[in-house]
Amino acid sequence: MRNAQAQAQCAPAVDLAKKIAPLARGEVAALTMATSPLQLPDLAFEDSEGKTRRLSEWRGRTVLVNLWATWCVPCRKEMPALDKLQEMLGSKDFEVVAINIDTRDPEKPKNFLKEGGLTQLAYFHDQKAKVFQDLKSAGRALGMPTSVLVDGAGCEIATIAGPAEWASDDAVKLIKAATAK
Repeated sequence: MRNAQAQAQCAPAVDLAKKIAPLARGEVAALTMATSPLQLPDLAFEDSEGKTRRLSEWRGRTVLVNLWATWCVPCRKEMPALDKLQEMLGSKDFEVVAINIDTRDPEKPKNFLKEGGLTQLAYFHDQKAKVFQDLKSAGRALGMPTSVLVDGAGCEIATIAGPAEWASDDAVKLIKAATAK
């Protein structure tokens, strides 16, 4: 029953993926569009105050979930573009939820963001890296960085393993198409 419910709930995300697939080119050509309905796990992580947050809190909004770490060079290179994307498109309809999975020094990622002048992204973290394991179990995290575009029902629209130039015209067009009402 639960699987059938998720299938029905996530079918619109697959339809949207088909519709926006032609926009997955250039800087976001590596995006893999959803071809079958997938409800993402209700990922749990913490905000900058240490409060537990869940992916379900963003229901009704399109979210780009990004897993990153300071030890991951491609992650570090992609962070300014994610910050810029949040600045350009962040709204009641869309948010970049970048979750840091460093497991050692909790100050290191905060300092990285501050030193890089990355002020648009809210700080989210999971020091146990369980969000990575949860996405890996769902077949959506193979390495770092990993980004999943999620619709307002918590369903996968597209996934990318590796970095993307999220502030590029290609990415902005794709995100705008994904959030169009």
